Amino acid sequence: MKTVPRFLDELNTVGGLKGTDIANITDVSKATVSRWKAGDIMPQPKNELILSDLHYIVGRLRDYYDSREIRTWLYARHPQLNGERAIDLIHEDRTVEVLNVIDRLENEVYL
Repeated sequence: MKTVPRFLDELNTVGGLKGTDIANITDVSKATVSRWKAGDIMPQPKNELILSDLHYIVGRLRDYYDSREIRTWLYARHPQLNGERAIDLIHEDRTVEVLNVIDRLENEVYL
């Protein structure tokens, strides 16, 4: 299986993210996400980076949360992110800030 379709499947099964969620974070149509999932087209490089970052973050969160909780965690405003949402920061290429919060989770600073 190609990388992008596999990432999209895992974002759905592990992270609870639907095509609409992926379309919103990458600023494309849901139909475009469907074509990515089918392997008909590849995302633009910026969107490939967003998908890669999102996949990595979802993989790290799976140690703490189930798929519904991961989706909620990504969309919730976090005090550790100055009231911003992780999903927005990933979209804005500020993934490092999200990873810092997950590092604190791993060190049991925020549970």
